[in-house]
This record gives sequence, C-alpha cells and structure tokens, in this order.
Amino acid sequence: MRHPPRHALPALLLACAVSAAALVPLTTAASAAAPACSVEYSVTGQWDSGFQAAVKVTNNGAAKDSWSLTFAFADGQKVTQGWAAKWSQSGTAVTANNESWNGALASGGSVSAGFIGSWSGANTVPTAFKLNGTACNTDVTDPTDPTDPTDPTDPGGDGTAPALKVSGNKLVDASGAQRRILGVNRSGAEFMCVQGYGIFDGPVDDASVAAIADWKANAVRIPLNEECWLGLDNIKPEYAGVNYQSAIKELVSKVKAHGMTPILEMHWSYGQYTGNSAGCSDIHATCQKPMPDAQYAPGFWSSVASTFKDDPTVAFDLFNEPYPDRATSNLSDAWACWKDGGTCPGIGYEVAGMQDLVDAVRAAGAKNVILAGGLAYSNDLGQWLAHRPDDPAGNLAAAWHVYNFNTCATESCWDSTLAPVAAQVPLVAGEIGENTCSHGFVDRVMKWFDDRKLSYLGWTWNTWDCSSGPSLISSYDGTPTAFGIGLRDHLRALNG
Repeated sequence: MRHPPRHALPALLLACAVSAAALVPLTTAASAAAPACSVEYSVTGQWDSGFQAAVKVTNNGAAKDSWSLTFAFADGQKVTQGWAAKWSQSGTAVTANNESWNGALASGGSVSAGFIGSWSGANTVPTAFKLNGTACNTDVTDPTDPTDPTDPTDPGGDGTAPALKVSGNKLVDASGAQRRILGVNRSGAEFMCVQGYGIFDGPVDDASVAAIADWKANAVRIPLNEECWLGLDNIKPEYAGVNYQSAIKELVSKVKAHGMTPILEMHWSYGQYTGNSAGCSDIHATCQKPMPDAQYAPGFWSSVASTFKDDPTVAFDLFNEPYPDRATSNLSDAWACWKDGGTCPGIGYEVAGMQDLVDAVRAAGAKNVILAGGLAYSNDLGQWLAHRPDDPAGNLAAAWHVYNFNTCATESCWDSTLAPVAAQVPLVAGEIGENTCSHGFVDRVMKWFDDRKLSYLGWTWNTWDCSSGPSLISSYDGTPTAFGIGLRDHLRALNG
C-alpha cells in the first residue's frame, strides 16, 4: 500500500538487551518417546560470575540444510561469547544459528556448540529447546519429515517454515513440492520508527503471530524502513540500527516458529522526489518513493542479505511499489530506470535499479528467493519479462499488487499481462485489497490466482479503518473486519 496511516500509537518495543546465562551443572536429555529432536545441555565449568556451557543437538527428523536452536533463560543470564554457532540473544531468548561450515544436519545426525556466559543470583537451567521452531525432548513430529502423515502443503500450526526456491514457474520446498505463498502483510515497521513512535504498530508477540497462523496463513510479508535498518542519524537510536534489526529478527523467528514464510521487503527509502504522484517532499524515508536510491538501498540489501543468507526460509521483496512511470511519460525510459537505475527522467536522485539490488543480495552470498514488483505501484507487469534482472542464483519471482482502484483490476487485464509472466516465473501478489470494507473484489482476485495455483497476501494485519487502510482485522487476536473475513474464510477453506 502506498500510504499506510501515520498512527502516533505507543510502540510495543521488543527487548533487545543481551542477557546471559548462569547455569548449574545439569544435562537435559531426550525423552523416552521419539522426539523430532533432542538436546543435551551441560555446564562444563562455572566460577563466581561466569560459566561455560555445551549443547549437543540431535536431529531425529528430516535432513536439514540449515539449523537454528532456540531456548530461554529464566534469571537474566547473559551469553557473552560462543563457538560452533552464531549466538545471539534478545531479552531472555537465546538463538544459535549454524555456521556456514556446519549447516547440514542429516537425519539422525548431531551437532555440538558452546558458549561462555555471565550470571548472578539464581542459576535456573533452560529446559525448553526448539530446533528450527520444533520442540525438542518431547514426543513431537517433525513437520519437515517426509514420513510425517501430515499434509506438507498445510500452512497451519506450529512447525518449521519451508526452505523455498524457484523451479521453473513455481516456488518449491526442499523436497520439490510446490509451495503457494498465502498470507498477510504486517505493516508498521516501515513507518513507526521514522516517525519516532516505536518499531511496530501494535503487538508482535507470539499470541499475535499465532492469530495470523490461525487464519491458516503460511506467509507474512514484513515491510521495512531503509534508514531505520541502517541506523541513520535522523532516526531515534532506540528505534534504529541494531535495535531495529534485532526486533525484525525476533519477529522473523516467531513467524517461522508458526510454520510461516517471512518475506522482508524494503518499503520506505531515502531520496527527495517532488514530481508527479509524490507521497512527500522529504528526502528521508518517510513515504513511498518512485524508485530505490543508489546511496543507501544497495547497502540496505547487502546488510539484510548478510543477516539472513543462511536461512532459505526467508524471502526478499526488493522494493514495495516502484512508480518511475509517474516521473516520465516515456514507458521505455521508465522500464529502463526500473531495471538499470542511474539517472532517471523526472527523479532528482541517483536510482538503484532492480539489477543493482539483485546484485547486492547475491554479492552478500544470499541465495534466498527474491521478489521484484513492476511499474505503476507494482500493478503493471506488462514489460517485466523483457526487463527482468539477471539472477545468477535462478531464484527470482515476480511481485504484483492489486486493489479495486488500480488500473489493472479486471480479469481481462490479468489474462493479458499476468498470465504470460506466471507461465515463466513464480508470480506472487504481494498485496491484494480493497477500500470498500467488503471482500467482493479480493474474492475475484483469489479465484483467478487459485485457478492457476499462484500466491497472494492480503493487506494488512493492522487494526485500521478498513475503508482507508484497508485493514484485515479489528483486533490483534485475529477478529476480522468486514473486508478481512473474506481472506480469513477463504484461507481456512483452502487449508482447514
């Protein structure tokens, strides 16, 4: 959506202070039943204010290309350094992600890692561990295990989000099975930080993410702000840089823990534009600009890609809604600007084209699925195939947005402009919606996409006025608006 509401609401900030661990010598082992994974945790040394701990993780489910172990401390302990994993902590929550050299975890295989921490007071030992979002040391089936009788296309419930890749014109998981992205957008992180109110608009705790999964969604698109992620000096420090990044990473982990695909998208960016259809005159990232800026956008994607390059469950959406076609009347110039950037007609700042952003992601070593939207606020894919960027990883999909007030909002337009694209590459409708507080239009969109087994996400999981947002919910417990009930009931019918 081009202009999310500017709400001066209290922000629900995620705790980003790093805590640490004061542990007593104890080992938790697998239960007697057959758990999806087991974790052995032991303290190998302890002194007045510190300790050393070791963990051994055994994977009893399907083989994994990457792994992430999570657990929580109870008494304010703090991880200070670690090895054989990338250790991080937010509040009490500890995460250990694999290194590049030990990411493969075979079925029945084990991996060991360790860390040094500090402690004071109690030394309660963590007991609840999760591997890629699946509970360990309990009799729980691994949702990625091909021997699991659960339908692998069912997006609901707790479990591991699938590792995605492009195969022809489809998105598939590690087993080669087709995966449709069907879900919602969670707006807020693109505007709250730059307006100085917080990081998210409304709660992003586990209960609120579970409410999304309860709709049988299997994906959440998370709009981001370029300046907040990079920590530029016009953003309040508490909402910028590492604090902002940690909050986004924690939300990504919650989304994955409920079996849903996180899609990270650059929504608002730097660069002054005052031409046709300008959303604001501000040089800073306070509105939707016609194209990404060459000054910061490649660095933004290099940083995001470096952060998530070892996690193929995360997808990247390069730029929300390009509109260089509003800055120039020449459509050929607009598409050239879209692909190659540089000095573009009608745009007063140096532009980063889609090829520049693809190159930045791949140069960072990330092979994640990339989405790229077309012109006219991503509503025009007419020349997308002729101008699609080169992707050495072969993991590029087309993104498209549609609302009832867009130009390409009829089946005849979809047949003529979308169908040819969908025949060659995966097509994802990253935003679908209407400002009528009903769902007649999106019902038509979903039918057209369902008939072709394509992907779509509703705008937006926020409690705004559905006639001006539009918004899917009236409460973060998942209570739908008159608009949102259409998407909710449809997803439940498809995947219930």
